[in-house]
Amino acid sequence: MAFHEVSLPARLAFGSTGGVERRTEVVTLGSGFERRSTPWAQGRRRYLIGANLRSLDDMATLTAFFEARRGRLYGFRFRDFADFKSCAPGAGVAATDQTLGTGDGVATVFPLGKTYGDQTREITKPVAGSVRVAVDGVEQGGAGFTVEAATGRVTLTVPPAPGAAVTAGFVFDTPVRFDADRIEVTLESFGAGRMVAMPLIEIRV
Repeated sequence: MAFHEVSLPARLAFGSTGGVERRTEVVTLGSGFERRSTPWAQGRRRYLIGANLRSLDDMATLTAFFEARRGRLYGFRFRDFADFKSCAPGAGVAATDQTLGTGDGVATVFPLGKTYGDQTREITKPVAGSVRVAVDGVEQGGAGFTVEAATGRVTLTVPPAPGAAVTAGFVFDTPVRFDADRIEVTLESFGAGRMVAMPLIEIRV
């Protein structure tokens, strides 16, 4: 999938709105009972950005970013400040925040994930340098693991012993793309304007 490993400037995200979307198919039977199912294993995030921008310089920055992504063609990183850590937004990242798996004495690769209740969201865009890893509660030093920032896969130098819990803490971005092929700016006064909100949608990478 076409993806650019660049981040939308954080200041352009302030004032954004968005959240998780689920797709549920509901069939009402003749008896009045319902049958509900979903084709999606995970939720999908949607956002609206740019509606609060007033500076023409910021609008020009967003327009340039939009052009560089060719509109909807290329994905990019977006920091969702309501959900961007392995822990609560106001807490500090710890190596024991999220469980990645259990050692078997052979496996060394563990994908990053964040748990929401009984659902686990795959994290594919960790922020470089933010990942902390522990095995059975013992944090691993920099030489103990590597992280692929473009995929979210953690590779341990030594296979964890059978039954050892592998955990991690991290900061992450959400992979998104623009969900419109048009950007509109209204000039309201010298140096100030108004922009129509731009939709973003999470993508699978």
